[in-house]
Amino acid sequence: MGISETMKAVSDPQRRTILTLLKGSRLSAGEIAAHLPDLSAATVSYHLSILKKATLVREERYKNYIYYELNASVFEQLLLYFSQFIEEPNEENP
Repeated sequence: MGISETMKAVSDPQRRTILTLLKGSRLSAGEIAAHLPDLSAATVSYHLSILKKATLVREERYKNYIYYELNASVFEQLLLYFSQFIEEPNEENP
């Protein structure tokens, strides 16, 4: 998925909250939903689907559960992309 789709995925505040929750550890959809009481289980699944399509999260099946975790490599790619816009001082113009 491209940079525009990834940026669209992280533009939603609920999805950013989910990413923040996953920063600490992998969680099931139910555990994520428990942290977001204003959202239905279907809405949480919808947001997780968008994050998966943007490859920002990975899923792992264990018995009857699906656990979600961050895909740190996408964030590293974003950092590399944005770093090209940071002007580094050169020796002539400090």
